[in-house]
Amino acid sequence: MNEVANIYGEQTGMQRNTTTEMVSTRQMQEVQGQIVMAKKFPRNEIESYNRIMRACQRKSLAEKAEYEYPRGGQKITGPSIRLAEVAAQNWGNIDFGIVELEQRKGESQVMAYAWDLETNTRQTKIFSVPHIRSTKKGNIPLTDPRDIYELVANQGARRMRACILGVIPGDVIESAIAQCHQTLLQGEEKPLIDIIKEVSLYFQRDFNVPVEALEKYIGCKSEAFSMNDCIRLRKVYISLKDGMAKREDYFDLGGETDSEIKNPYEEKKTGKGKKQEKAPDPEPQPEGQQQLDLGTGESK
Repeated sequence: MNEVANIYGEQTGMQRNTTTEMVSTRQMQEVQGQIVMAKKFPRNEIESYNRIMRACQRKSLAEKAEYEYPRGGQKITGPSIRLAEVAAQNWGNIDFGIVELEQRKGESQVMAYAWDLETNTRQTKIFSVPHIRSTKKGNIPLTDPRDIYELVANQGARRMRACILGVIPGDVIESAIAQCHQTLLQGEEKPLIDIIKEVSLYFQRDFNVPVEALEKYIGCKSEAFSMNDCIRLRKVYISLKDGMAKREDYFDLGGETDSEIKNPYEEKKTGKGKKQEKAPDPEPQPEGQQQLDLGTGESK
């Protein structure tokens, strides 16, 4: 008789179940609506193909259309994440994205997918992303939510690209890459020497890669770079920017690593930016020469 029943516990559980059912029902209705619209308005493959080709005629996209990184003594190249997104947007009736399924302590479960709503072709990749950053000194755990988000987004974008390339015909992607190459070769208005200087400046500013390392990678002096060499360097730049590889994978930096690069602003704060010059040793004086004591003015 003294027991008091909890009249709120069951209601809370019922509210949670109701909310979950509402969310599930809404998502199901959205998917069904997308499928109905895809069947009602099917893609015109010729128009979709032409839209992709027109997009690849833009110089800004053509510069970011491919990545390149070394692996096992060979150079791996392929369409970049940006090109895959543009292809999916212009191909039409494709649902693609990244979903973080669960975030546990020190790890995230992520799903990347691409779904052709018209043909019902679906590519899905589920993977784990440990919250760590690999460096020369070892693995560093990440605790900042922004760092974790950027890591998950970066890893998820690569899997999403693979999913998109799995649902779009391969010949369409190959034609898009060829169009990007043609855009880079024919759409340059600057002189070649200015393009070489611009590419060298970007590598020096963003990744601290000197011109000598670029010359060693290409195999000739920078004055002899061709447009194809500049395109290769742009692919390397995109790979470094997207985190596909590290600069040591491409360039011989003479033993310099990222850990050896110091921040000059921190040195200015601590007063250690300049090395103290060592006082020169006194010159030996010939025998019999008197030394003057500056303090007393007396000769010794």
